[in-house]
Amino acid sequence: MNDLAPLLTPEGRALLDDVRGTALADELAVATRLRREHPAELVSAALGQARLRQRAVAKFGAEDAERMFFTPNGVEQSTRASVAAYRAGRLKSLGVTSVADLCCGIGGDAIALARAGIRVLAVDRDPLTAAAARANADALGLAGLIDVREADVTEVDTASYDAVFVDPARRGGRGRIFDPEAYSPPLSWAVRAALRAPHAALKVAPGIPHEAVPAQAEAEWISDGGDVKEAVLWFGGSAPGGVRATLLPGPRTLPGRGLPDPEVRSVGRYLYEPDGAVIRAHLVAEVAQEVEGGLVDATIAYVTSDALHTSPYATAYEITDRLPFNVKKLKALLREREVGILTVKKRGSAVEPEELRRKALPKPQGPNAVTVFLTRVAGAPTMLLGHPA
Repeated sequence: MNDLAPLLTPEGRALLDDVRGTALADELAVATRLRREHPAELVSAALGQARLRQRAVAKFGAEDAERMFFTPNGVEQSTRASVAAYRAGRLKSLGVTSVADLCCGIGGDAIALARAGIRVLAVDRDPLTAAAARANADALGLAGLIDVREADVTEVDTASYDAVFVDPARRGGRGRIFDPEAYSPPLSWAVRAALRAPHAALKVAPGIPHEAVPAQAEAEWISDGGDVKEAVLWFGGSAPGGVRATLLPGPRTLPGRGLPDPEVRSVGRYLYEPDGAVIRAHLVAEVAQEVEGGLVDATIAYVTSDALHTSPYATAYEITDRLPFNVKKLKALLREREVGILTVKKRGSAVEPEELRRKALPKPQGPNAVTVFLTRVAGAPTMLLGHPA
């Protein structure tokens, strides 16, 4: 359905309440029942919205998702609420009181900004998307702080706002877009818009090459629960050219200190797996220094040390065995140690974890658990066995 208006009527809202939580297997029966009293298109739209709300719970939480309105792209591309709240808090700490949210989507970031007490102009050129953003501001009681405008962001005057936030579209007809200049609008336009504002934050893909980061920006990579979610280019702050990795919940932030690459050393008693945001930010050296360690291989982001350290930026494992890559030897060792739970991690290996798990532990038996790291050590394919420290 290309119009949210019918769902915003009393009849539409009543239908949304009626279909809340409907399981996929029950949709046909529910639709048949409801179509006796309501237009078929409205019933289909309500059921479609219910499915989108169920998908949105992971990003927005049940309380908000069950009140909000979504488009398929909106669910897919929206910022996770915890990440948006962190970013809004950072803008608030800079003294920002008003933000022009360009390419606002269904309003996830605008909601977080408004909840931080920031006045928002939310702009999107797609009529349905803008309608969803407007409906969400109203549904969450934030319409007084969020002004939604359907317009081309390149034609919006942002001069009266303390900050600009730009979240360009990074998906096209063929999926994800990796070239920042192929974003919509292009990164170069977003940078020019950022440089005209006192403060700015540009959301970009976490895989953005470091050489594509403008010299005027600080680059921040953000993970949530161990999953890398995005990178943000900050303008107008005190650290142009800087990098940082931020881990949520927390937040815990690791700033770059310009350290040289860690030395390669022999595998010690402990292996440290840096958080993905740390790796993306090229801050493995900072973790290595913190845990008194070095790399297992010059090209692999695994840190090894003889000492056990607690770090929020890396997960520590105690290594019990180091073997050349050999599935038969691994299978025999797992059988000997009565391993029933096998976790496989890889970095620098072409072997798929599920394939190795199936071959090495075809019939899981036994009470013990082992983690296997498929990697390279000094250039050689290697299996490191251990468990969380």
